[in-house]
Amino acid sequence: MASLRDIVTSASINLLSAFGFLMAFAILRIQPFNDRVYFPRWYKKGTRSSPTRSGAYASKFVNLDCRTYLNFLNWMPAALRMPEPELIDHAGLDSVAYIRIYLLGLKIFVPLAVLSFMVLVPVNWIGDTLERAKDLNFSNIDKLSISNVPDGSKGFWAHIVMSYVFSFWTFYVLYSEYKVLATMRAEYLASETRRPDQFTVLVRNIPPDPDESVSEHVQHFFCVNHPDQYLTHQIVYNANKLASLVSKKSDLQNWYIYYQNKYERTSKRPLTKTGFMGLCGTKVDAIDHYTSQIQKLNEEEAVERERVKKDPDAIVPAAFVSFKSRWAAAVCAQTQLCRNPTLWLTEWAPEPRDVYWDNFAIPFFELTIRRLIIAVALFFLIFFFMIPIAFVQSLANIEGIQKVFPFLKPLIRIESVKSVIQGFLPGIVLKIFLAVLPQILMTMSKIEGYPSISALDRKSAAKYHMFILVNIFLGSVITGSALQQLKTFIDLPPTEIPKTIGVYIPMKANFFITYIMVDGWAGVAAEILRLVPLVLFHLKNTFLVKTEQDRYEAMEPGSIDFPVGEPRIQLYILLGLVYAPITPLLLPFIIIFLAFAYVVFRNQVINVYDPKYESAAAFWPDVHKRVVIGLFISQFLLLGLLSTKKIGRNYFALLPLPVLTIWFFMYCKGRFESAFVRFPLQEAMVKDTLERATEPQFNLKAYLKDAYMHPVFKSSDVEKSDFTFEEEESPLVATTRVATKLSPDVNSSSPVQSDA
Repeated sequence: MASLRDIVTSASINLLSAFGFLMAFAILRIQPFNDRVYFPRWYKKGTRSSPTRSGAYASKFVNLDCRTYLNFLNWMPAALRMPEPELIDHAGLDSVAYIRIYLLGLKIFVPLAVLSFMVLVPVNWIGDTLERAKDLNFSNIDKLSISNVPDGSKGFWAHIVMSYVFSFWTFYVLYSEYKVLATMRAEYLASETRRPDQFTVLVRNIPPDPDESVSEHVQHFFCVNHPDQYLTHQIVYNANKLASLVSKKSDLQNWYIYYQNKYERTSKRPLTKTGFMGLCGTKVDAIDHYTSQIQKLNEEEAVERERVKKDPDAIVPAAFVSFKSRWAAAVCAQTQLCRNPTLWLTEWAPEPRDVYWDNFAIPFFELTIRRLIIAVALFFLIFFFMIPIAFVQSLANIEGIQKVFPFLKPLIRIESVKSVIQGFLPGIVLKIFLAVLPQILMTMSKIEGYPSISALDRKSAAKYHMFILVNIFLGSVITGSALQQLKTFIDLPPTEIPKTIGVYIPMKANFFITYIMVDGWAGVAAEILRLVPLVLFHLKNTFLVKTEQDRYEAMEPGSIDFPVGEPRIQLYILLGLVYAPITPLLLPFIIIFLAFAYVVFRNQVINVYDPKYESAAAFWPDVHKRVVIGLFISQFLLLGLLSTKKIGRNYFALLPLPVLTIWFFMYCKGRFESAFVRFPLQEAMVKDTLERATEPQFNLKAYLKDAYMHPVFKSSDVEKSDFTFEEEESPLVATTRVATKLSPDVNSSSPVQSDA
C-alpha cells in the first residue's frame, strides 16, 4: 500500500519532470531556428515569417537576448489573453469546445473539493476503523477516506447529503455548458463563411439501374424529385489503389530529394541497399535507384488512372449531391427520399478535408456485418486486456514485485527505491502499456466504414472510453483489490467479503493519484515540448528542404488528438466524481491536471495545431453523455459501499439519485441534442436570403464543381470533365432507361420525362 512518503516521492518526480519540460520548452521556443516548430499555426495562416535578426551570425539561429530568458513563463498569460470569440475565429469551434471540457471539469471539481475538505475530510479523519482492524495494510492517506468511518456511524449521513449536493451541482454545470455550447454552435453556423458542405448532401446506397450509369441515375432522380433546387453532383470512385500508388511515389520522391541533396553537398554519388528499408540487399546508386522506382510508379499510376476513368466497376454507388441553397440541402439531408428506407440514404456531407475516401468502396450491405464483427472483437479485446492490467496492478505493492521478480529483493529493501517503485512505476508502466491501443481502436473504426475523419474520431473515442472504463477504472479497482488482498479473501467467511471489498475499494485512490501525476502532470508538460515534431522538423530541414515551400511542408503542426484526449479527460472526471464522497484527497491532483492542461492546450490551439476538420462541436453530446455515465457510476458505487456499513436502510436514501440522473440525461438530450445533429431550416433560409442579396452574381456551380473530387484527381492531368457530371439545362429529364423501352415508332432522340 502506497504511503504518504510514496505519494510525495511520486509528486516530486512528476513535478520535477513537468518543470524540466517547461524549462526546455521556454528555452527552445524562443530560438529562431525552432520558430516553425512552436508557432506553425501562424505560418499556416500566412501571418508569420521566419524571424530575422541583425548583428552576429549566431543570432540568426540562437536567441542572444538574455532578457527573454527571464520571462520563461510569459507564454501562460499570453495563452489566456485571447478572448473566446477571437479564438473561435482563429482555430474553429471544435478546438474551443475541446478546451472547454477542461473548463467543465474545473467548474465541477473546484467547488466539490472545497465542500469535501470542509465537510467530509473531518468526518473521515476522526474515525478509527482502520486502526482497530487486524491484518489490514493502510496508510495515513487512507484515514482521509470513508473507510475510516466506523460502521453504523451517523457520520455517513454527511456522505449521503454531500452526494446529493455533488450530483445537483454537476447537473447544473452540465446543463449550463450544454446550453452555452448549443448557443455557440448556432451562432457559429449562422456566422460561418460559405463552405461546400453547407450546400451538399452525401447520398449512399444508390440502387443500380440496368440502363443508366450511376451518374445518370443520380441526375435523373434529383431532377425529378428536387427539380427547382438540384444543382450538380459528383460521383465517387474507388481510387484506393491509385491513392496508394500516389502516396508511395511521394515517399520515394522524399528519398530521392534526400540523396540528391547529399550528392550536392559531398559531390560523391550516394549508395543504398535494395532490400527492406535499405538495410539489406545489393548496393546500388541511390539516385539512379529511386529515379527508376519513381518512373516505374509513374507508369503504374497512369495505367491505374486510366482504369478508374473507364471501368464502370470503379464507380461506387454513392455521390455528393449539391443544391442551389442551404435550405434545399437541409431538406434533403433531413428527410427520407425513397419509399424503401434502405435506398437513397442521405446525410450531411462532411467538409471536403473531412472526407475519408477509403471507406466509400465498402458495399453498403457490408457495413452492418462489419460493425457487428467489430463489436464482438471489441468485447474480447476489452475482456482479455484485463489479464495484463491485473499484472500491472501487481506492481502497485512491494509484495507483488517480490513474487514476480524475486531477484530484486535486495534492491527493493532500500527505502528510496521502494518509494519510487510504489509511487511512480505503476502509473508509467500502465501508460506505456496502453500507448498502442488508440491505433488499434482507430483501425477497428475504419473497418466499420464511417465516411468522415470526424466520425472515425468520435467512434474511436467511444471505444477508448469503454476500454478505459472497464480496464483502467473497474480493472484497477476490482482486480487490483482482489489480487492485493487474496489471502485475506480466502481466510474470510463469505458473509464478510462485501464488507472487506467496501473497505479496500477506497484505498485504490493511491494508485490513481500516481497515475494522474504521471499521465496528467508530466504527460501534458511533454505535450507542449513537442519533442518528436521538433526532431522531425530539423531532420527534414537538414536533409530534404531546398526551398521555402519545402520548409513550409516540413512543418508538422498536428492537431488535437480527440480519440485519445477526450476519453482521458473523461477518466479523470470519472475518478473525481467517484472519489469526491469517498476519498476527497484525489480532487486536488485532478484540479491541478485540469488547470495545467487548460493552459497548455490553449497555447497549442493558438500557436501550434492546424485542425484536420471542423464539425462545429458536433461531439459535445458524447462529452455530456460520458460525464453523466461517470456520475451514474459514482452514485451506484457509493450506494454499494454504504450498504456494507451497517447503517440499516439509511443508504436507501441514495436510490432516487440514479433515477434523477437518468431523467436529467433524457431531459438534456431532448432539449439540446437536436441542435448538434440538425440544421434549422429557418437559419438556412436566413443565410441564403442574405447571400443572394449581397452576392447576387455569385457562381455557386463553379464554386462547388470540384469540391468533392477525389484528391488524387485534382492534381492530375486527366480532364476533370471525366470525373464530374453536369446536369442538363433542359427542364425535361432525359433518361436512357425509359427511352430504350419505347417502341421503334417513337423518336428516340426526343427527351422523355419520367418518374425516377
